[in-house]
Amino acid sequence: MSDFRIKTCVVGSVSTNCYLVYNESTKEAVAVDPGDNGDFILNKCSELGIRLTAVLLTHGHFDHICAAPQAARAFGIKIYASETEDAMLADTSLNLTGRYFESGVSFHADCLVHDGEELEFLGYKWKVIATPGHTSGSVCYYVPEEDVIFAGDTLFQDSYGRTDLPTGSSRELVDSVIHKLFVLPEDTMVYPGHGEPTTIGYEAGNNPIACYR
Repeated sequence: MSDFRIKTCVVGSVSTNCYLVYNESTKEAVAVDPGDNGDFILNKCSELGIRLTAVLLTHGHFDHICAAPQAARAFGIKIYASETEDAMLADTSLNLTGRYFESGVSFHADCLVHDGEELEFLGYKWKVIATPGHTSGSVCYYVPEEDVIFAGDTLFQDSYGRTDLPTGSSRELVDSVIHKLFVLPEDTMVYPGHGEPTTIGYEAGNNPIACYR
Protein backbone atom coordinates (compact mmCIF):
# COMPACT_ATOMS: atom_id res chain seq x y z
CA MET A 1 0.00 0.00 0.00
CA SER A 2 1.22 3.49 -0.85
CA ASP A 3 2.46 5.85 1.86
CA PHE A 4 1.18 8.88 -0.08
CA ARG A 5 -1.40 10.84 1.91
CA ILE A 6 -3.39 14.02 1.27
CA LYS A 7 -5.03 16.10 3.99
CA THR A 8 -7.32 18.89 2.79
CA CYS A 9 -7.51 22.07 4.88
CA VAL A 10 -10.18 24.54 3.75
CA VAL A 11 -8.95 28.02 4.65
CA GLY A 12 -9.73 31.70 4.19
CA SER A 13 -12.67 33.81 3.16
CA VAL A 14 -13.29 32.04 -0.15
CA SER A 15 -12.80 28.44 1.09
CA THR A 16 -9.49 27.67 -0.57
CA ASN A 17 -8.14 24.12 -0.47
CA CYS A 18 -4.72 23.94 1.13
CA TYR A 19 -3.34 20.43 0.70
CA LEU A 20 -0.94 18.90 3.19
CA VAL A 21 0.62 16.09 1.21
CA TYR A 22 2.79 13.71 3.18
CA ASN A 23 4.57 10.39 3.33
CA GLU A 24 3.02 8.28 6.07
CA SER A 25 6.30 6.47 6.77
CA THR A 26 8.76 9.35 6.81
CA LYS A 27 6.28 12.06 7.92
CA GLU A 28 7.83 14.44 5.42
CA ALA A 29 5.25 16.76 3.86
CA VAL A 30 4.67 19.61 1.44
CA ALA A 31 1.99 22.28 1.64
CA VAL A 32 0.23 23.12 -1.61
CA ASP A 33 -1.34 26.61 -1.61
CA PRO A 34 -1.38 27.59 2.07
CA GLY A 35 -3.70 30.50 1.38
CA ASP A 36 -4.69 31.70 4.85
CA ASN A 37 -5.08 30.69 8.51
CA GLY A 38 -1.42 29.91 8.97
CA ASP A 39 -1.80 28.96 12.64
CA PHE A 40 -4.50 26.43 11.73
CA ILE A 41 -2.27 24.88 9.05
CA LEU A 42 0.69 24.63 11.40
CA ASN A 43 -1.49 23.10 14.13
CA LYS A 44 -2.74 20.54 11.63
CA CYS A 45 0.85 19.64 10.81
CA SER A 46 1.45 19.10 14.52
CA GLU A 47 -1.67 16.96 14.87
CA LEU A 48 -0.59 14.78 11.96
CA GLY A 49 2.98 14.61 13.21
CA ILE A 50 4.34 15.79 9.88
CA ARG A 51 7.22 18.09 8.97
CA LEU A 52 6.91 20.42 6.00
CA THR A 53 9.82 20.32 3.57
CA ALA A 54 8.48 22.74 0.93
CA VAL A 55 5.63 25.08 0.02
CA LEU A 56 4.27 24.72 -3.52
CA LEU A 57 2.16 27.49 -5.03
CA THR A 58 -0.06 26.90 -8.05
CA HIS A 59 -0.47 30.65 -8.66
CA GLY A 60 -0.18 34.03 -7.01
CA HIS A 61 -3.68 35.11 -5.98
CA PHE A 62 -4.24 36.22 -2.39
CA ASP A 63 -6.34 33.25 -1.38
CA HIS A 64 -3.56 30.81 -2.27
CA ILE A 65 -0.48 32.56 -0.88
CA CYS A 66 -1.14 34.48 2.34
CA ALA A 67 0.08 31.80 4.78
CA ALA A 68 3.03 30.72 2.62
CA PRO A 69 5.63 32.97 4.30
CA GLN A 70 4.51 31.87 7.78
CA ALA A 71 4.70 28.18 6.87
CA ALA A 72 8.11 28.64 5.27
CA ARG A 73 9.48 30.46 8.31
CA ALA A 74 8.08 27.93 10.75
CA PHE A 75 9.95 25.03 9.11
CA GLY A 76 12.87 26.91 7.53
CA ILE A 77 11.85 25.73 4.06
CA LYS A 78 11.60 27.12 0.53
CA ILE A 79 8.61 28.40 -1.44
CA TYR A 80 8.22 27.13 -5.01
CA ALA A 81 6.29 28.96 -7.72
CA SER A 82 6.34 29.45 -11.47
CA GLU A 83 9.06 31.63 -12.91
CA THR A 84 6.27 33.54 -14.66
CA GLU A 85 4.33 34.13 -11.45
CA ASP A 86 7.02 35.57 -9.19
CA ALA A 87 6.21 39.16 -10.17
CA MET A 88 2.61 38.62 -9.04
CA LEU A 89 3.73 37.31 -5.65
CA ALA A 90 5.61 40.56 -5.06
CA ASP A 91 2.96 42.96 -6.40
CA THR A 92 0.02 43.56 -4.03
CA SER A 93 -2.13 44.96 -6.84
CA LEU A 94 -1.63 41.86 -8.98
CA ASN A 95 -1.98 39.30 -6.20
CA LEU A 96 -5.01 41.24 -4.89
CA THR A 97 -3.86 41.35 -1.26
CA GLY A 98 -3.81 45.13 -1.57
CA ARG A 99 -7.50 45.02 -2.44
CA TYR A 100 -8.66 42.74 0.37
CA PHE A 101 -6.28 43.48 3.25
CA GLU A 102 -5.06 46.61 5.00
CA SER A 103 -1.46 45.50 4.62
CA GLY A 104 -0.76 43.60 1.43
CA VAL A 105 1.33 40.44 1.20
CA SER A 106 4.47 40.68 -0.91
CA PHE A 107 7.32 38.20 -1.25
CA HIS A 108 9.42 36.34 -3.80
CA ALA A 109 9.53 32.59 -4.26
CA ASP A 110 12.80 30.91 -3.32
CA CYS A 111 12.65 28.43 -6.21
CA LEU A 112 11.23 29.29 -9.63
CA VAL A 113 9.90 26.32 -11.57
CA HIS A 114 9.20 25.90 -15.28
CA ASP A 115 7.04 23.77 -17.53
CA GLY A 116 8.11 20.13 -17.63
CA GLU A 117 10.46 20.40 -14.66
CA GLU A 118 10.59 17.38 -12.37
CA LEU A 119 10.80 17.95 -8.63
CA GLU A 120 11.30 15.30 -6.00
CA PHE A 121 9.43 15.42 -2.71
CA LEU A 122 8.43 12.75 -0.20
CA GLY A 123 10.11 10.05 -2.29
CA TYR A 124 7.96 10.82 -5.37
CA LYS A 125 8.54 12.71 -8.60
CA TRP A 126 6.36 15.78 -9.11
CA LYS A 127 6.05 17.14 -12.64
CA VAL A 128 5.40 20.85 -13.17
CA ILE A 129 2.77 21.50 -15.85
CA ALA A 130 2.43 25.13 -16.92
CA THR A 131 -1.27 25.93 -17.34
CA PRO A 132 -1.59 29.66 -18.09
CA GLY A 133 -5.07 31.11 -18.24
CA HIS A 134 -6.37 31.77 -14.76
CA THR A 135 -3.12 33.69 -14.38
CA SER A 136 -0.18 33.82 -16.78
CA GLY A 137 1.99 31.83 -14.38
CA SER A 138 -0.47 29.20 -13.17
CA VAL A 139 1.00 25.72 -12.82
CA CYS A 140 -0.26 22.30 -11.80
CA TYR A 141 1.76 19.69 -9.91
CA TYR A 142 1.37 16.16 -11.25
CA VAL A 143 2.45 13.06 -9.32
CA PRO A 144 2.28 10.27 -11.96
CA GLU A 145 3.09 7.41 -9.60
CA GLU A 146 -0.01 8.24 -7.55
CA ASP A 147 -2.24 9.40 -10.44
CA VAL A 148 -2.78 12.74 -8.71
CA ILE A 149 -2.66 16.34 -9.91
CA PHE A 150 -2.96 19.51 -7.84
CA ALA A 151 -4.71 21.86 -10.25
CA GLY A 152 -5.03 25.16 -8.39
CA ASP A 153 -7.69 27.31 -10.04
CA THR A 154 -7.19 25.93 -13.53
CA LEU A 155 -9.73 23.11 -13.35
CA PHE A 156 -12.62 22.45 -10.96
CA GLN A 157 -15.33 19.84 -10.71
CA ASP A 158 -17.77 20.78 -13.50
CA SER A 159 -16.09 24.17 -13.89
CA TYR A 160 -12.81 25.97 -14.57
CA GLY A 161 -10.90 29.06 -13.49
CA ARG A 162 -12.09 32.60 -14.07
CA THR A 163 -10.01 34.76 -16.40
CA ASP A 164 -11.16 38.29 -15.57
CA LEU A 165 -8.45 38.96 -12.97
CA PRO A 166 -4.93 40.32 -13.62
CA THR A 167 -2.96 38.34 -16.27
CA GLY A 168 -5.93 36.04 -16.99
CA SER A 169 -6.67 34.82 -20.53
CA SER A 170 -9.66 32.72 -21.58
CA ARG A 171 -7.90 31.56 -24.75
CA GLU A 172 -4.89 30.33 -22.79
CA LEU A 173 -7.07 28.64 -20.18
CA VAL A 174 -8.97 26.64 -22.79
CA ASP A 175 -5.68 25.61 -24.40
CA SER A 176 -4.17 24.63 -21.05
CA VAL A 177 -7.08 22.47 -19.92
CA ILE A 178 -7.63 20.73 -23.24
CA HIS A 179 -4.03 20.23 -24.33
CA LYS A 180 -2.24 19.91 -20.98
CA LEU A 181 -4.76 18.33 -18.59
CA PHE A 182 -7.28 16.37 -20.64
CA VAL A 183 -4.41 14.38 -22.17
CA LEU A 184 -3.53 12.88 -18.77
CA PRO A 185 -4.78 9.40 -17.84
CA GLU A 186 -8.54 9.38 -17.26
CA ASP A 187 -8.24 8.00 -13.72
CA THR A 188 -5.98 10.84 -12.60
CA MET A 189 -7.44 12.40 -9.46
CA VAL A 190 -7.75 16.19 -9.69
CA TYR A 191 -7.38 18.15 -6.45
CA PRO A 192 -8.60 21.69 -7.26
CA GLY A 193 -8.05 24.98 -5.49
CA HIS A 194 -11.71 25.09 -4.45
CA GLY A 195 -14.42 22.47 -4.14
CA GLU A 196 -14.36 18.70 -4.29
CA PRO A 197 -11.85 16.40 -6.01
CA THR A 198 -12.71 15.01 -9.41
CA THR A 199 -11.03 13.00 -12.18
CA ILE A 200 -9.62 13.87 -15.57
CA GLY A 201 -11.94 11.36 -17.23
CA TYR A 202 -15.04 12.87 -15.66
CA GLU A 203 -14.07 16.43 -16.55
CA ALA A 204 -13.09 15.54 -20.11
CA GLY A 205 -16.59 14.16 -20.58
CA ASN A 206 -18.66 16.60 -18.52
CA ASN A 207 -16.85 19.90 -17.97
CA PRO A 208 -18.28 22.80 -20.00
CA ILE A 209 -14.80 23.66 -21.29
CA ALA A 210 -14.69 20.33 -23.14
CA CYS A 211 -17.01 21.77 -25.79
CA TYR A 212 -14.10 23.87 -27.11
CA ARG A 213 -12.18 20.80 -28.25
